[in-house]
Amino acid sequence: MPEVIGTIDELRNRVGETRDSAAMVGGDTRVVLVPTMGALHEGHLALIRRARQLGDIVVVSIFVNPLQFGVNEDLDRYPRTFAADLQALAAEDVTFVFAPSAHEMYPEPSNGTRVTAGPIASLLEGASRPGHFDGMLTVVAKLLNIVTPDTAVFGQKDAQQVFLAQSMVTDLNVRVAIDVVPTVREASGLALSSRNRNLNEAQLHAAAALYAGLTSAQSAAAGGSVAALAAAHALIDPQPLVKLDYLVVVHPHTFLPVGAEHVGPARMLVAALVGGTRLIDNVSLDVA
Repeated sequence: MPEVIGTIDELRNRVGETRDSAAMVGGDTRVVLVPTMGALHEGHLALIRRARQLGDIVVVSIFVNPLQFGVNEDLDRYPRTFAADLQALAAEDVTFVFAPSAHEMYPEPSNGTRVTAGPIASLLEGASRPGHFDGMLTVVAKLLNIVTPDTAVFGQKDAQQVFLAQSMVTDLNVRVAIDVVPTVREASGLALSSRNRNLNEAQLHAAAALYAGLTSAQSAAAGGSVAALAAAHALIDPQPLVKLDYLVVVHPHTFLPVGAEHVGPARMLVAALVGGTRLIDNVSLDVA
């Protein structure tokens, strides 16, 4: 089983000791962080396997971050499967599991210092979840400062999160590389998510239209962004169980929607309610 650590001071000490021990014998001293909120599935395990390729000292954080939850989101209902998570991590040769309490991460009294994600945080997922990305970047910044990893690994499924994390690292001159792992999918193409467990059979079938629409858009992108959007809508809109929140093509460098005249790399993002479950996905496009 990996070593489970609950305090910041202990984690810093153990990471430092492990780095020093590896250096003494000429070993790999690279530290790789995989931040998670637990309820681990194969998508998370793909991030951890990538981390093992990038360094020998792998730290997986399991922390349900209260700052990421808005007033209409139930923090207490977020799945917590710590025992099962540890069993899964035991097979992945993880070095440390950092599992702090909320008080450890946000002790009182506090002056309420936060990382602000900027204008992109109010768009797309941010429009539906005000304050979410400020909370996400705050905890990511804290984890990077605590662990001081050489690399942090994120999943492409959460494209806006990845963009904002990369922007923060660049803007604040944080000495860490961000490695992005392609989205892991079910056989139907549906992006793996802890939320998929909330879908019944009919909803799972309907949700597969999201990825079908995205892949259709990739083929249609040779005709421009408008054609790509039309192709995606043609497969998603007929599904009565799928209620679109947004379907948009954004520029990879700005994360702002592109115009009809755009040519070059882009990313299509989708968010929808399937039953009462919110799902997101995205793919890259080559718009001609």
